[in-house]
Amino acid sequence: MLNILKSSNNKIQGRFSTWLIRHGLNHRPLGLDYQGVETLQVKSKDWPSVAVSPYIYGFNYLRSQCAYDVEPGGLLASVYHFTKVRDDADEPEEICIKIYVSRKDPKIPSVFWLWKSTNFQERESYDMFGIIHENHPSLKRILMPDSWIGWPLRKDYIVPNFYELQDAY
Repeated sequence: MLNILKSSNNKIQGRFSTWLIRHGLNHRPLGLDYQGVETLQVKSKDWPSVAVSPYIYGFNYLRSQCAYDVEPGGLLASVYHFTKVRDDADEPEEICIKIYVSRKDPKIPSVFWLWKSTNFQERESYDMFGIIHENHPSLKRILMPDSWIGWPLRKDYIVPNFYELQDAY
C-alpha cells in the first residue's frame, strides 16, 4: 500500500517523492494516476541527477519510455515508467516520471548510460517527435527512412504531398 502525503501544492505525494525531497532532488509531484501509480515531473536539466534515483531506491526495471505531444504547438513530453521487480511481489511498486520540453528546443539528457533498455525507445521518441536525447550513443531514425522530413506524430505535423489536412485545425 502506498503511503500518501499532501505536498505544499496540494498534490498527492508518494513514498518516492518523499525520498527525493529527503535527498534534495528537484521534482514536482503530480499525484497518482488512475491505477494508483505515483507520477512525478522532472525538469530536463535535473533529469541526469534524478534518473539514477529510481535505481538507488530499488526500481530495477525500466518498463517503458515513451513520448507524446501535449497539444498542437505546445510542449512535448517524455515519459519513463519504472517498476520494482522482486520474486515475491504480487503488486510491484511502480512510478512514472514525466519530462516536458519545448518543441523549439526538445532536448533531454539520455539515460542510456544507466538504463540500457532505453536504446530503441529513445530513438523512437526522436524519430516520431524530434525529442533529442543528448549523449545517446546512436540517436538516429528507427522507424522512418533517413530521408523523411519532420516528426510524424506531432499534432501540428503536415503530411508531405497531402495538404488537405492543413485545414483540419
